[in-house]
Amino acid sequence: MPHHRPMRAALAAAALFAATAAAAETAERGRALYAAHCATCHGLFGAGDGPMAGVMAIEVANLRRLSAEAGGRFPLRRAISTIDGRTELRGHGGAMPVYGLSLGGEPVAVVAEDGEELMTGADFLALARYLETLQE
Repeated sequence: MPHHRPMRAALAAAALFAATAAAAETAERGRALYAAHCATCHGLFGAGDGPMAGVMAIEVANLRRLSAEAGGRFPLRRAISTIDGRTELRGHGGAMPVYGLSLGGEPVAVVAEDGEELMTGADFLALARYLETLQE
C-alpha cells in the first residue's frame, strides 16, 4: 500500500493548513477584540502603555512579557482564566472583563499548555491567542 502514503501526507498537510488558518482567524478576531476592549489601558501592542495607563492607580501589565514571566512558554490557561474572569484582578475591580456580558461567544474547548482541556468562550480564546502573538 505504498501508494496511500502520498494521500495520507496530503491529508495531514491539509489538516495542518486548516488548523493554522483557524488559529490565524482566531488571533485576528482577538486583535479586533483587543483593540476595542483592552488597548485603552494595555496599549496597542500590549506593552502597558495605553492612553489610560498614566491615570491608573495600579501599574498596567505589560502583556508582551507573559511568556517570559512563565519560563518561555505562553501561559494559555492563566491568560484565559484571567480574561474570562476566573481569576480576579485588582486593577479591574474584580473579575475581568469589566465589559460584563459583551464578551464570551460560543463555548469552546482548548488544550492548555499543561495538556488539560479548558472550556471558555470563543472571544476569550481569541483574545488569548492574540496575546500569544504579541510575546517578546
